[in-house]
Amino acid sequence: MSLKLIKRLCRHLFVLPNNARRHFTVDAMQRIEANIAKHESTHAGEICFVVESHLHILDICKRKSAKKRAIEVFSQMHVWDTEHNNGILIYLLLADHDFEILADRGIHQHVGAEGWEQISKKMESMFRQGQFEAGVSYGITQIGGQLAKHYPANNHKKNELSDAPIII
Repeated sequence: MSLKLIKRLCRHLFVLPNNARRHFTVDAMQRIEANIAKHESTHAGEICFVVESHLHILDICKRKSAKKRAIEVFSQMHVWDTEHNNGILIYLLLADHDFEILADRGIHQHVGAEGWEQISKKMESMFRQGQFEAGVSYGITQIGGQLAKHYPANNHKKNELSDAPIII
């Protein structure tokens, strides 16, 4: 077992399950939900936010990355199953100090990897400063702007996925 893997294992073992609640209080989660709802009223896309404190020990031993876990969550939450293929997941893995923005193919073809990278860089900077709620809110606002640009709201917009953020 490599030293890097041992360090990662220790990080995940010593992060308490309620660690996410330290950074995302009930009030913060309500504000994030309201922010998602506000931005979704301007477009026909779907934004989901999931925060996970740590991974299971077996996932660490299998060297599961935050990106791989985000892909699993993207699938489990059916973010890929929206009418216009324009669902987006913001996934934050606290123990690894890592996050992913995963976009379905419909919106990704408009924004591209460079567009998501620009949003991610600013969010990452805010997370490093301990501004977790502000970083997520910034991401939601920027993603909402992209969705409004490429999938403007119509009169028949239905909310395909819950706006409520999730702590795993």
